[in-house]
Amino acid sequence: MSTRDELVVALSGRYVLSNRQERGRILDEFTAVSGLHRKHAMRLLRAGQPGQRSGPRPGRRLYNDAVRETLIVIWEASDRVCGKRLRPLVPILVDAMERHGGLQLASEVRAGLLAMSAGTIDRALREIREPGGGRKRRHAPPSAAIRRSVPVRTFGGWDDPAPGFVEADLVAHSGPTAKGSFVQTLTLTDIATGWTECAPLLVREQNLLTEVLSEVRKWMPFALLGFDTDNDSVFMNETVKTYCEEAGLVFTRCRPYRKNDQAWVEQKNGAVVRRTVGYRRYEGLEAAAALARLYSALRLFVNFFLPSFKLAGKARDGAKVTKKYYPPATPYQRLMADARTSEAVRRQVTAIHATLDPVQLLQTIRAGQQELV
Repeated sequence: MSTRDELVVALSGRYVLSNRQERGRILDEFTAVSGLHRKHAMRLLRAGQPGQRSGPRPGRRLYNDAVRETLIVIWEASDRVCGKRLRPLVPILVDAMERHGGLQLASEVRAGLLAMSAGTIDRALREIREPGGGRKRRHAPPSAAIRRSVPVRTFGGWDDPAPGFVEADLVAHSGPTAKGSFVQTLTLTDIATGWTECAPLLVREQNLLTEVLSEVRKWMPFALLGFDTDNDSVFMNETVKTYCEEAGLVFTRCRPYRKNDQAWVEQKNGAVVRRTVGYRRYEGLEAAAALARLYSALRLFVNFFLPSFKLAGKARDGAKVTKKYYPPATPYQRLMADARTSEAVRRQVTAIHATLDPVQLLQTIRAGQQELV
């Protein structure tokens, strides 16, 4: 370090008195010897001039704890927006909160807040935004490591699983725009039987997803064994992965941008959810409750009285693909015909089937659709 300081002292005088070309040659020599970046070397040579300051930049603002604590209050009132968005919002929030008694600021604190730049705001809030900074982060970004740890399962990789292995997906009820918060439908489709369950989510949130999934598991007549999803961040996170591990579920995912890997649930998204609910926008607690009431009747009608085709196999001859299907059957019929279905499950679904009136269920579904309009 002392050798570099000596070089700075020796070269700075000549650097100041030289023309543009000569300064360029001096910089080339100095950077080659010192290994410093050219811009940093330029600053050192300029600061080495007699009478020049080499300390901190003049005019640098320092904000005390009172300004920082007040900034945190304003940041919370802004719903925790970033510094670039908070900067123009600060004077608006300060005026509004002082007008309604939410803040009483000293003149120096107010001046400090209004003088803060967006970068300074972000630096002042950096510690509180970190996981160990006293506040919980609102959203954890999806981890590529978690995605890599979840095995990939393609459409052809199911190999006739037992009832209980499902594909899962979310249907967004956002209407013509995806802005803001809106209700989502969690759809589960069993591969072996086609048994389909739907449940509304008030918002897209991983903890809420696991809570709704726990409720759906109580409705299903058979145990949930496998959970196959797409690569959406609401599924690919530590919360859902830990939930599946603790519940003993086989957690798999499809390939990115390959919707055909989840053809079973994608078909039900259209034939069950979209056909019944449509494409309107639904938001808020009342809409979610109305969807829940509709799905409680819809699941019984779809699973006990609505036959569907199931692909038996397909063969390709050049560009022509020939598909063969099993005879149409309801999920209830497929569940009863599956040799792997236990006697307890058979008795349970048979008892439920005996109590159901398809005409009454259809009337309830129509009434639920009218409630959503």
